[in-house]
Amino acid sequence: MPSERREHLVIGISSSALFDMEEENRIYQEKGQMEYQAYQVEHERDILKPGIGFRLVKALLNINTLLKGERRTEVIVMSRNIANTSLRIFNSLQYYGLEISRAALVGGASLRPYLYAFNTDLFLSSNERDVREAVCANIAAGLIRFPAGGADEEINQIRLGFDISSIKYSSEAELIYQNYGMAAFLEYEKINIQKNVPEGPFAKMFKTVALLQKEFSSESVPVRTALISSFNSPELQRVIFSLRAWEVRLDEAFYIEDSEKDEILKAFGADVSFSG
Repeated sequence: MPSERREHLVIGISSSALFDMEEENRIYQEKGQMEYQAYQVEHERDILKPGIGFRLVKALLNINTLLKGERRTEVIVMSRNIANTSLRIFNSLQYYGLEISRAALVGGASLRPYLYAFNTDLFLSSNERDVREAVCANIAAGLIRFPAGGADEEINQIRLGFDISSIKYSSEAELIYQNYGMAAFLEYEKINIQKNVPEGPFAKMFKTVALLQKEFSSESVPVRTALISSFNSPELQRVIFSLRAWEVRLDEAFYIEDSEKDEILKAFGADVSFSG
């Protein structure tokens, strides 16, 4: 598990979410690795356009500025590129003035072991498969939502939408469900309703967000949260008790049918959505 000793979040983001690499991905898919590498080297002085996660990264890094340099967030670029094709990424980071000093370029390998090696608290991607892979590796991960405005539009307030499964993540409860079924799981939640849920991979993120919220007035807080759950969810009361104990402030809550989730996230204006 990532280290719990830091009060700042180490956030990994995929290079294809930070920058618009649609054309590069098309070349890779249609013409293969060699053509892709040649294209990147040929265009390494051409600045990449902002991707869908660009404005989110700027907003995350700006939190440190708002706190007058006190570090609460650090961003690491995570890429399956190789070093020979990475100069374009570094040139683009420098061009946009993004204060990012660490990167993982894994040459086509899985990012999973490097999420641990970099003590990553949170991994962000626009690729749902990558997000699920990170969560399965016990790393908190979020899916970057497509921005309503332009990719380089400023974010004044980061909006995080998380469903109940991201909070209640517990191998203990999951084992009960898998081995004994839904009835046993419901009974387990009922018996433990006053106990905090075990701190899964998302707990560090929630607690750090809570610290951030306390450092700003309600009018200027840079992060706003929303919980999304079924009203009949057996875990709902236990999750609310746990968030209260962790001193995490819920700004908004929605109790909905599963089919309504995407529309609610859109209405809330979520920049990132989380699920277990």
